[in-house]
Amino acid sequence: MNPTAIDPAASAAPKQTQLLRPRQASDQQSLMRWLPGLQILQHYRLNWLQSDVVAGLVLATMLVPVGIAYAVASGLPGIYGLYATVVPLLIYAVVGPSRILVLGPDSSLAAVILAVVLPLSAGDPMRAVALAGAMAVVSGVVCVGAGLARLGFVTELLSKPIRYGYMNGIALTVLLSQVPKLLGFSVESQGPLRDLWAIIKGVMDARVNWVAFAIGASTLAAIFLFKRFKVVPGILIAVAIATAVAGGFGLAKSAGISVLGPLPQGLPAFEIPWINRSDLMTVIYGGLAVALISFADTCVLSRAYAARTRTYVDPNQELIGLGAANLGAGFFQGFPISSSSSRTPVAEAAGAKTQMTGVVGALAVAILIMAAPNLLRNLPTSALAAVVIASAIGLFEITDLLRIYRMQKWEFWLSMFCFAGVATFGAIQGIALAVVAAIIEFLWDAWRPHFAVLGRAEGVRGFHDISRYPGAHLIPGLVLFRWDAPLFFANAELFQETVISAAENSPAPVRWVVVAAEPVTSVDVTAADVVAELDRTLREAGIKLSFAELKDPVKDKLKRFGLFTQFGEQSFFPTIGAAVDAYLAAYPVAQANGQDKRP
Repeated sequence: MNPTAIDPAASAAPKQTQLLRPRQASDQQSLMRWLPGLQILQHYRLNWLQSDVVAGLVLATMLVPVGIAYAVASGLPGIYGLYATVVPLLIYAVVGPSRILVLGPDSSLAAVILAVVLPLSAGDPMRAVALAGAMAVVSGVVCVGAGLARLGFVTELLSKPIRYGYMNGIALTVLLSQVPKLLGFSVESQGPLRDLWAIIKGVMDARVNWVAFAIGASTLAAIFLFKRFKVVPGILIAVAIATAVAGGFGLAKSAGISVLGPLPQGLPAFEIPWINRSDLMTVIYGGLAVALISFADTCVLSRAYAARTRTYVDPNQELIGLGAANLGAGFFQGFPISSSSSRTPVAEAAGAKTQMTGVVGALAVAILIMAAPNLLRNLPTSALAAVVIASAIGLFEITDLLRIYRMQKWEFWLSMFCFAGVATFGAIQGIALAVVAAIIEFLWDAWRPHFAVLGRAEGVRGFHDISRYPGAHLIPGLVLFRWDAPLFFANAELFQETVISAAENSPAPVRWVVVAAEPVTSVDVTAADVVAELDRTLREAGIKLSFAELKDPVKDKLKRFGLFTQFGEQSFFPTIGAAVDAYLAAYPVAQANGQDKRP
């Protein structure tokens, strides 16, 4: 699809999905704003139906093997991967704002779910299902609540290097969790590094089932071979061949390979996922981690396809749609879900026009569950592992990290720190570490910001950093000091120290210090007290402290803090030039730059 071309489906979409933000709507329209899928249905064109049906059937060929594979990778029976596919797709088709986004089980969440389910379930599959369902409910509540509170901007606080770091760590975790299944044996997962040692030990102890490995490796090779053809259901073909070979030669008995086994017949039923009180905090932490990862992934993917289809997607509604889909998964025997960066392109390439594609795909999976639950009973576990490994490999980001390394090495190493955290401590702890790193990164520039003494440079209007313009002219007795950050508790002491240092290092005795405060967007109580102390210190040395270009909201804060009364109105100037004029009027400069001389 040409990204610059306007899709007919997009051009006919209702106002709420246009590129520009919608205007205020009537009460009925306001209610419909929460149901974007029904808005599309109101304007649905009959000639879209064939494209949506075909795309939905193509999509279903991928939904089945991938859903089962991610369920197994998450420590759950395979059928629950199909349950977690059907219900979320139907709910998102009504509540989700993106027209072609595909939701369902995802490899990026498998490591997090497994980290919670495996130690708490103690091998009980039904308890594992309840724990995973409870995580989905927690994630859903968090996402819906954040969407209603209009917190869609939160994931923007996670920088690209940090996202790369934790996603690379999760990719490694998922990959290592599936390698034993690919090799035909099992290990007790204790974290990525311990899993790696267990795999090496298993190989050295000759525990590899070479028939299972041959099937898994062949499946993996076939998936990558077909990957270049977008419209070809490569995963389905590879899995179907592996299933046929395993069933036709009876490899489950003759070679001892592990297979999926028969699936239960029947659609998912409403069920509250009850868990033990002792498991509650671990499930909440896991649900929060899932919410963070799933919305970060969904937000990026949703924006990308919104740009391609030239439609506006409200990130807050995206949160609500994702949360509602997770709630549906949690209450209908599913587990946490996210958007899919592998299935969405399949839907688009197959000609998807609207959310009806997801509905058709979900119904096709539901029919399979009802009519042919034993169709995949001979599916080898090593083939499912190959499906997950192929997706995990796709999660790794290397090329852009190398670009970041060339541009700014410290951000590259920050990414490596997050990657090491996930790889060493596991998915949940590593994600918590990534969030902490994001907060530190967010605060770092404001904690130790850039500051400068300003002067006049020959032939350049205005006042400029003397470190960048070594020949800049300083007005005798006047220090123009610029602070390039908000003033708050973490940097207030540094502000005081640097202002005093600038006055002490002035080549001429200082009479005034003027803070060029345009970059100062906020002041807190701690910083205000430090500024008051700085004023008293400078006044005792015979120096007047003034401010220029202070924003009105910041002025309002200073008035509430009582600093206006302490400084006086005459200490605040609208521009640096006005402050310089006032200084020159009070202290005429005999040897001044031509721009500074008074008439």
